[in-house]
Amino acid sequence: MNSKIKQICEFASSCNDIDKEYFKAAYNLGKEIAQNHYDIVYGGSTLGLMGEVTHAAKINGSEVIGVMPEKLYNLGIDSGDCTKFILTKGMRERKAKMDELSQAVIALAGGFGTLEELSEMIVQKQLGYSNKPIVLLNTNGYYNKLIEFFNDIISNNFAPKNCKNLLFVANTAKEAIEYINNYEYNEENYLHSKLKIKK
Repeated sequence: MNSKIKQICEFASSCNDIDKEYFKAAYNLGKEIAQNHYDIVYGGSTLGLMGEVTHAAKINGSEVIGVMPEKLYNLGIDSGDCTKFILTKGMRERKAKMDELSQAVIALAGGFGTLEELSEMIVQKQLGYSNKPIVLLNTNGYYNKLIEFFNDIISNNFAPKNCKNLLFVANTAKEAIEYINNYEYNEENYLHSKLKIKK
């Protein structure tokens, strides 16, 4: 366990109708999180991969903090696995609260919401607003094309070369947690080059 990290923020799909291999990877991640004595912050739903991670973590001893916007809560979305539950006004407030409560981020396979959450965390770290480890769990090569696109961004000079250090790509839950366990922040490895302002 990394003594500086208590709670890991999880971003993941809320869809149930996806390949079982993704659920297996999600369960393994939740179990690894608990066995390494971390707690979870997540979107508050029992649906999809996000629910699978938290269920596995909870039954193996983790505290589970759910954060959900009022609109989704009022639709009756189940939040049964939470040991603590927080309601927010909207999606932006939800992300801010999840960010505030966590010291690390893991993104599993997901859709547009997961991608948007992940992108915001990458930019926060790039600009020095965050020093958290960010892990992309690349189950079944799900994110291969996204990783290729990120590399294209850098190779075409839309982002500095050290942006490759902003996130760690893990193929298994064990790799993801080992990275977090051993993570040390070094500002020089992550921050963008100093901006040159033309006068």
